[in-house]
Amino acid sequence: MRVIAGKYRSRKLIAPEGVATRPTTDRLRETVFNVVAPVMEGSVWLDLFAGSGAVGIEAFSRGAARVYFVEQAPKAAKIIRKNLESLEIGEGERGSSAEVLERDCMAALRLLESRGVTCDFCFLDPPYRKMDDYELVLSFLSGSALLTPTSVVIAEHDKHFDPGDAFGKLVRYRTLKQGDAVLSFYRMAG
Repeated sequence: MRVIAGKYRSRKLIAPEGVATRPTTDRLRETVFNVVAPVMEGSVWLDLFAGSGAVGIEAFSRGAARVYFVEQAPKAAKIIRKNLESLEIGEGERGSSAEVLERDCMAALRLLESRGVTCDFCFLDPPYRKMDDYELVLSFLSGSALLTPTSVVIAEHDKHFDPGDAFGKLVRYRTLKQGDAVLSFYRMAG
């Protein structure tokens, strides 16, 4: 696994071992960032169910100003920190551009909301066996102050599963299929 483009182009990333995490493929990450490229510079990202942190790190490489990595599994959170360290991306200290939140996704979202964080992009890729997490997260985000009227939520999911077209005011406006994976893009209606 590697960083595809930008400042850290071609740098290798490590991924957690085993089947508990399923890293977003290079090709799928390239698709995501080709879509959002015009508005990347200085953006704020939430990388939910972050696994190796590859999506958030790609965001940094392409100009994001800040990324919040949310990962509950301690082994995966450790991998994210190692990947950030290998690229010399500061994490945790005041004024740093990255923060790893090693906790349940919903608890992390509530914490970030209580801090007044807003994001330009929110990427979520729950383990495919946890399909209920899509509805939980998307429903929460639909009424959350984490999103602005221009925020984009990107959900990666299996082609045999459809997370839904709308969650409150959060509405799907685009889908991109690639192999067995699908990217669903959501934004606030109106």
